[in-house]
Amino acid sequence: MDHPLIDLITARIRAAEAEGAFDNLPGAGKPLPPCDDPENALINRLMKENGAAPEFVSLSRELARLREELRAEDDRTKRREIMKEMSMMEARIDIARKAAR
Repeated sequence: MDHPLIDLITARIRAAEAEGAFDNLPGAGKPLPPCDDPENALINRLMKENGAAPEFVSLSRELARLREELRAEDDRTKRREIMKEMSMMEARIDIARKAAR
């Protein structure tokens, strides 16, 4: 079954074509860029445009921050706490990577 507004949509597209709305568009006549994940292309583009990242990426950034904190820390007790947190973070990253596949 066609969309109830298909005739209106078709008429508007034809009118825009007649007015030249589709002339000289950037990339006209060129192939579409390759898409690694066509099923999720829209969501991936929206995430990228809005600065979103997969969980394992944000966790990796947090792990990098913990590594910097560890380098700067002299207190052995605090260093042990940071290393425990880093270990947990590495496990969370591994789980998040597997979930992202």
